[in-house]
Amino acid sequence: MILQDTIPYDVSTLARLPGVAPFDMANWLHVDEAYAAQMDERLRLLRTSRDRVLRLDDTARPAAVEALRMVLAHLPMGFAQNVGWVRCPDGRHVALNWEDPLGTLCQIVQEDICILEKRGGAEHVLTGAVLCFPASWTLAEKYMRPLTRIHAPVASYDSALAKRVQRLFDGVQPGKPLWRHNVLRYADPALHQPRLEADPRDGDHPEAAPFIRSERQCLLRLPDTDAVIFSIHTYVTRSQVNE
Repeated sequence: MILQDTIPYDVSTLARLPGVAPFDMANWLHVDEAYAAQMDERLRLLRTSRDRVLRLDDTARPAAVEALRMVLAHLPMGFAQNVGWVRCPDGRHVALNWEDPLGTLCQIVQEDICILEKRGGAEHVLTGAVLCFPASWTLAEKYMRPLTRIHAPVASYDSALAKRVQRLFDGVQPGKPLWRHNVLRYADPALHQPRLEADPRDGDHPEAAPFIRSERQCLLRLPDTDAVIFSIHTYVTRSQVNE
């Protein structure tokens, strides 16, 4: 099991969707006590299941390169950089491969990174992602799909919410990022939990599930390509089932 000791924000209540708040870019990327273990799992998935955890449309490559540059500019304490490599908090040296920007990101930070861009319509489309830790969804079913199609299985994602979310994506400004979090209960603490839309959910009773899974989700605008980055830092802790 790969668990954090705590979640660094209040998960006792959730704001009404989409429930976002501003944050300082200095607090974008987190390194926590599960860093080394989560990174080991990310490296394993990248090595053994790359097609399942990484997709990038050729037209989104400039945005992926800009995303890597943005990450490198905002690495928190514990990292060191040189011209061609990054030394990570667990002691690994990662070569900066600009031909594989999302694969490089996957080896550096705990966050999953999704790229969403306007593609000839009113909605943003998922044009690239490194997604090692899906919470009951698959990258294959969401890749190159617009926001409404991505959220189709979510019962609460009605037309009114879809419009609010699209306005949010349209309105996020460079240097003015936003964040939100969710709270999920799981019987299985595994980080990599893909699930096809047609697959039934398991029969666990959420109130009795022994683990809390929370995603710290951040939205930020890339100034050069105008793409929106959706980053996901996954926390899993033991649940107090009677809380």
